[in-house]
Amino acid sequence: MPEALAHLQRILGTLPRLAVAVSGGVDSLTLAHVASRQADLVLTVLHAVSPAVPAAATERVRRHAREAGWALSVIDAGEFADPGYRRNPIDRCFHCKTNLYARIRGVTDAPIASGTNLDDLGEYRPGLEAAREHGVRHPFVEAGIGKSTVREIAAYLRLDDIAELPAQPCLASRIETGIAIDARDLAFVARVEEAVAQLVGPGDIRCRVTADGIRLELEPQLLERTPDAGDRLDRLVAGLCAAEGRRYAGRRAYRRGSAFRLERLDAAASR
Repeated sequence: MPEALAHLQRILGTLPRLAVAVSGGVDSLTLAHVASRQADLVLTVLHAVSPAVPAAATERVRRHAREAGWALSVIDAGEFADPGYRRNPIDRCFHCKTNLYARIRGVTDAPIASGTNLDDLGEYRPGLEAAREHGVRHPFVEAGIGKSTVREIAAYLRLDDIAELPAQPCLASRIETGIAIDARDLAFVARVEEAVAQLVGPGDIRCRVTADGIRLELEPQLLERTPDAGDRLDRLVAGLCAAEGRRYAGRRAYRRGSAFRLERLDAAASR
């Protein structure tokens, strides 16, 4: 057994009850699996649905819950009722997580845990402030576990379908900062990304809604899987955009967090 997993189990072993917020990604799903194997831990798994949550993520959570026998509660994330979230400010994630943890607290009084890992602490993540305000624990961080080790644990537990799952932040992360969050935009993003994945396979694929139009981003190696994939992708996405009266702004290499535009809001604030 990996020492990191043993350390994580020792931390979880101090908790008689735990509510794990599961998004459908590798981190939170792996944490839920590890927690569910703790003999004396009473576990509740919670998954929040909203227009910003991909349907595939929800189905993945439901499938793992069925197969593992989890007590799963599916709740409304509630963030779309928050004007602060819909404005899509720099700290949008703070508004999102504030609503999420408040909803979770409304259905359980057990300690709440997230799948945040050590690597997440090196980025600007306003959602962590919301977690702090709600007393959320981060067992991976407490155990000194980063993303690569989470994947190693998932592989060790034979969670083959998630061990190498690409990062899957919420669909709202595709909307450029300052552009209001709209459910129709999120549905369009999901449709484009699903269509692109059907053509080139799974990987880091992002359909960005920007001030210049729709921008497709994907890791370059995906284009190597399919002959003439670049041209075919451009025609595919341009067609989807045209069908909805959107402008296709072209394709570029995937850049993590490229929809986050701090300098744009700073400039607006200075005028």
